[in-house]
Amino acid sequence: MSDAAPPQFPPGAFAKADEGDDAAFYGIARLVTHIDDAAIATLTAFYREVLPEGGVLLDLMSSWVSHLPADVAYAEVIGHGMNAEELAANPRLGRWFARDFNQDPTLPLDDASVDAAMICVSIQYLQRPVELLADVRRVLKPGGPIVISFSNRCFPTKAVAIWTAIRDMDKPKLVGSYLQAAGFGDVQTYRLAEGWRSDPMTAVVGRA
Repeated sequence: MSDAAPPQFPPGAFAKADEGDDAAFYGIARLVTHIDDAAIATLTAFYREVLPEGGVLLDLMSSWVSHLPADVAYAEVIGHGMNAEELAANPRLGRWFARDFNQDPTLPLDDASVDAAMICVSIQYLQRPVELLADVRRVLKPGGPIVISFSNRCFPTKAVAIWTAIRDMDKPKLVGSYLQAAGFGDVQTYRLAEGWRSDPMTAVVGRA
């Protein structure tokens, strides 16, 4: 695909060191977690505060675990990912779909059909983040939050160039710029874990 960037980002911003087929890269199931237990606990606690109990959730770029609080019930959790085996193993997902968002950044969901959305430790892999997030805004109900969380871990050859080029302290601003360009409002950054005793964890939240 082209590495052309939207006007507010420099040329080549969304190129990757490994331009090979993402479907092949993610074709092997990785039934592991990509942040440590303490960082997961901070994210789960944040989800408890921000995600609406009893709501319909959209867990994008998910895997075999969604990090949702075990004692909170939701109407439905819709999952998306790149590996069917991982998604099928996730007990929180009521239904799921597989799609390469770098090829097709659209969602097979109705307008205003979702109460909240999440992207956990995966925003760095999106080559068309503004297009995808604009479609997330379409499917969210007015005022619905999207929670984009990330740490300092990634598959570096699959992360986009702008993510690997900037400092960790500047990444919340980058994610916020994606959200604002996609039409989200009330964009806020939350530092969930500083990284002294666990993996660092940051969440950026925007509202449709």
